[in-house]
Parts: sequence; structure tokens; C-alpha cells
Amino acid sequence: MTYRWLAALGLVALGACSNPSGGDAGEAPEEAANETPAAESQSVYTILTSGTKIGDMVVDRAGNEITVDYEYRNNGRGPTMAEEITLNEDGVPVAWSVKGNTTFGNAVDESYSVTDGTANWTDSTGTGDAAIDQPSVYIAQSGTPYALAVYAGALLGDDDMSMPALPAGTLSMEELESFEIEGADGALDATAYALIGPELDPTYFLMDADGEEYLALMTPEFLIVKEGLEGNDEMLRQKAVDYSTQRFEDLQAEYAHNFDGPVRITNVRVYEPETMALSEPSSVLVEDDRITAIEAADASGEGEYVIDGEGGTLIPGLSDMHGHMGQNSALLNVLAGVTFVRDMGNDNEVLDELIGKIENGTLAGPRIVRSSFIEGKSPYNSNNGMIVSNQEEANQAVRDSCEAGHFFQIKIYNSMKGEWVPEMVDLAHECGLRVAGHVPAFSRANQMIEAGYDELTHINQVMLGWVLEDDEDTRTLLRLTALQRLPNVDLDSEQVQETLDLMVENDVSIDPTLAIHEALLLSRNGETRAGVADYVDHMPVGVQREAKQAWSNIETPEDDEAYAGAFDQIVETLSRMREAGITIWFGTDMGGAFNQHREMELYQDVGFTPAEILTRATQEAADYLEMGDEIGSIEEGKKADFFLVPGNPLEDLAAIKTVELVMKDGTAYFPSEIYPAFGIEPFVDAPEVVAPEAANAE
Repeated sequence: MTYRWLAALGLVALGACSNPSGGDAGEAPEEAANETPAAESQSVYTILTSGTKIGDMVVDRAGNEITVDYEYRNNGRGPTMAEEITLNEDGVPVAWSVKGNTTFGNAVDESYSVTDGTANWTDSTGTGDAAIDQPSVYIAQSGTPYALAVYAGALLGDDDMSMPALPAGTLSMEELESFEIEGADGALDATAYALIGPELDPTYFLMDADGEEYLALMTPEFLIVKEGLEGNDEMLRQKAVDYSTQRFEDLQAEYAHNFDGPVRITNVRVYEPETMALSEPSSVLVEDDRITAIEAADASGEGEYVIDGEGGTLIPGLSDMHGHMGQNSALLNVLAGVTFVRDMGNDNEVLDELIGKIENGTLAGPRIVRSSFIEGKSPYNSNNGMIVSNQEEANQAVRDSCEAGHFFQIKIYNSMKGEWVPEMVDLAHECGLRVAGHVPAFSRANQMIEAGYDELTHINQVMLGWVLEDDEDTRTLLRLTALQRLPNVDLDSEQVQETLDLMVENDVSIDPTLAIHEALLLSRNGETRAGVADYVDHMPVGVQREAKQAWSNIETPEDDEAYAGAFDQIVETLSRMREAGITIWFGTDMGGAFNQHREMELYQDVGFTPAEILTRATQEAADYLEMGDEIGSIEEGKKADFFLVPGNPLEDLAAIKTVELVMKDGTAYFPSEIYPAFGIEPFVDAPEVVAPEAANAE
């Protein structure tokens, strides 16, 4: 199960474009309604991920009436939406409806209308209304990517390309550049724009030179492009990379603090992973990218910048042990104190470039440990990593991973043939690579353990083996929906104990991605998801609304009870794994950052203490990834990777969520300075930095 729907499929971008739809301050004039509709037209758009077609979007238009059919399938899942939009004479929507299902099956029945100067809407969060006296854009929660065309039509008619948004905030566009693209009938002039407002990041899209025809949605891997323009796929996806890169390079240049002298953080207590305790009040001295001294709380020296920690806690940088890292999430991870990430599968060329820019200081981001993603060819395969069709191709993919020299492990995915795995494991182990992964379709966790897996990925992949029939196909959404059968599992049964015993005997660890299961199984329409409840009011409006949208299709009280019971069974299973001595790694598959805080927090319900959680997420994770001599604790000689919080996480682990300062490789970041660029209201003020002259004068 991978929530690359927030990353690799570009659905972060589709959050801003499939979460946007439009509204208006008034209704269509009566005379406009009586005009003869323009001739009907149809536009077809191809949906691609990493160059592979996975679906279509078909748009029919008759005058001011628009209908959209939108569907794709990638990795056995995807959304299906039917949309109807009515525009007024200014191109601003006055009616909008969306029906269908989200990627994970949640039913969508959304509507918006304007009557007598009042806007009314219904979405998965409930109903709302607002009196409007100026043109205003309704941001639909589940609109299709064609919403971008609708927004462009409304915003291009505004002098500053900005309009008030409903339910809240502002929607605006920024023109980026104009260039030619190749079409079936020759070169076509196009203009790229950024949509800004409802989400953490801009959405990049393409219109024709006149601003009348929608040509493409652009993300680094996911592209929706008008039929006939598919040959521009690589160029347009690279444009999305370039726009995003420039944005994050600008943020790095403006907000990364690289001091021209030693930096001392005074009056702090340091979390020590080995003792699982806080130190006595101390000061930590950093020179360049290293910790050079840990001294008395009020120690001082010549030429030092001084940051007063005011009695707060200094914590080693955290890990996210299940990431799929992109530059959009790289900076947010650092700002949340997540300074190293195990990437569990990516576009290797894109990741190479990202790592290079992080290492040379062009971009902010965590240290990244790579996995080689190997998938079997099937109608349901993921379109990422290396895709193989037979045993020899699978073996060669492992050999190539070995020869690359930069992978920590191989990761095996759903469509791999289970019978190919033993040879793959042997080859990986021969060259020093570990093996982790999903349980291939029609296989069971026990078989993968016996084949030599070092680590199992996602707790559902293990537990499904206790509820599935032999012929049931986990390459489909079944690997999620079948979780509602888990309440029927007797955790004291022989089959459960056999799996746990095999994990213990073979020293197999697990990366459960618990927070994503919480979201999948416990989110409900209209209710703020527990995992985000304590910070979501600081987020942009699109993020706030998504927090009240269910992920799964829960239609009846019985569904509700089954999914909630499934999560209880997962927590209890993980508790038994912990008690058995099985190593559990904390990773999100949700982009890390704030989600990593929640991932860690949930393990208190599994039986871990806050200290055990902090040690597992810092030094133990660093040791496992073979970086423990350099990072994982705050010690003299180690890299300056740590973050400062005002509270005590041993008394309340939630203290890790309030970050005042982060250092990564000795570069300082103050989240309160940078969060507004993402539309995030800061959580706490930055500490004061006293320059050497001022410090000496005192």
C-alpha cells in the first residue's frame, strides 16, 4: 500500500487542482440563460504517470455548460469522477457538482450553487453557505483536474489574477513563462501558470497563448495533457521539476542560516538515546557541520553566535523509515525535525538530482538512504522503479541494484511473482543488500519470511495472509478493503502465532506504516481526522477540508464498525510483535514531516514509552541504516543534526510537534520564518540569535 497518491502520482498537485473548483459572487444573468448555446465541443486528455498512460479525462462543453468524465487506474487503484459545471457570463462557476469515488473508494457527492447572492455547498465535510457581494471562487473538495481550466477562465479575467475563495482564503494565479510545444499540427504557443492558495504547494498547469484552452497539468511524474500533445510528456514534467526547484532554491537562499562562526545553543537539556533520558542543563557548540562541544548551560566563547534555548529540549534529528522523497516534501521534513529518510522506491534519476542538490546546499532536505524498487509486470503494476517480466529479468534487476553501489536494500512490490523471490533474495544478500517489501500477490508473509526477507513492509501485508482466500488478488484495492475482515481474526490462533514465531526466528523486522492505516480505517466524512487534529487549523483551507474526508468507502454502520475494529486488531498485533521482540520501524508512506510525528505518537498505544520511541526514531534507526557513527545522537564529533522544542517530550511526546529551530549539517532553519510560504500559520516563535559582538558586549 503506498500513498504515492500524495507524491509520485502528482496528487499533491491534484490536491490543489482536484481540490479546486470555482464559485461566483452572483448568478448567471437571466438573458444569458436564454441565449442559444454554443456548438458542442469535446476535448480528450491523456493521463500519464512516468510516461505510461493510465487513464483519460473527457470534457464536453456546450456554451457555459461543462461536463467532465475523469478516471485512471495506477497500481490497481484510482479515482472515478463525473463532474458538471455551469459558468456565468464572466466565466465564474455558479453551479458545480461532482459524483464518484476517490482513489481509495470513498463516495463523492459534492455540490455548489449560487442563489440570490448566497453560495451554498455540500461536500464530505458537511454543508456550508456564505453571502457573497463580489466575485468569489469556490474551492471544490473533489473536483477533477479540469478545475484548473475553470479557475484560469475566472482568474484571467481579474486584473491581479486573484479572487476571494470559498469556504475561505484566496485563490490566485501567477504567470511563469511562455514557450512552444509540439502538436499534431505543428508548434503551439503555450503559457505556464502556478495556481496558489488552497494547498501547501502551487499547482503548475499550461494554457494556450490566449488563455482560453487548457492544455496540461504538470507534475514531476504525473501529467494530464490534451490529446495530441503527449509527445511533450518528458519536457512538461521537467518544467514542473524546474518550477518547483526554483521555488525551493529561492526558499533555501532566503531562509537557510549558515553562520560565519561557531554557534552555541545555550540552556537546553539534550535527549540522550542511549540512556533514554534528558541531560542536565547544557549548551551545545556547533562549528561548520559538526558538534564540537557539549558544555555547561551558560558556557561561552569568543566569536560565537548564541541561541538561548530557554530550558527547552534538544533532540537528535528524527527518521522517517518509509519515504518516497521529492523536493516538495524535503524542506517540510527538515522543518519538522526529520533529518534522515529511508526512501522506499523512486524515480532513480530524479532522486539522484535531489540528493545532489541537498548535499551541495542548493535545496534543504533530509539525508536520504535509497531502496531499489523492483516490481513485476502485470495489468496492475506500479509504474515506478524497475519492472520485470520473468525470473532472469528479476535477477538482473537485483544485479543492477548491486552494481549501482548506492542502494541500502531492494524493495519487492505487489506484482512480483512470489516464486521469483528466493533467487532475488540470494543475489541481494550476496552483494550485501538487504531485502524488504510487500508480500507479492497470491503469496503470504510466511513464504516471504522463509524466502529470506529481512523486513516486511506495511502491517496489512502481513495480516492479510490470515484472512484472504488463495485466489484473491492483492494487486487490486482488495489489499485495503479486505482489512474489514480483520476483526474476525483470532490473534491467539495458530496461524497468527506461526507468523510471529517465523519473524522472531528469522530476525525479520517490520515497517508497519501505522499512521496511514489510522487514516485509511478511522477517517470519516465530516470528522477531523485524529492524526491531524492538534495542528490542522494552522494549515491552508484545502488541507483542513481533506482532514475531514474519509479515505475508505464506509456506507453502513457495519462498515464503520469493521474498519474501526480492524485498526484495533492492527494495534494489538503490533503490541504482540513488540512483546515478542520483533523490531518495529517508524515510517509514514505519507511524506513524513507532520505525519512522522503522528506515526511516532501512535506507538504509545502499542506499548512503547516516549523514550523508547525517540531512541528508535533516532540512534537505532541511524544504526540500522549504517549511519550511526555520524548521526542519531547529539555528541561531540557527530553531525549537527538536531532540533529544539520548548517542551519535554518524555513527559508528553507531542512536544516534538512544536519546533523552534532545526539544524541539519550545521545549517539552521527557523520554521516560523518559512511556514508562511506554505500557507501554514507558525506554531511557535523562533529563538533569538545573538551575534558575536552583541554576545561579547553582554
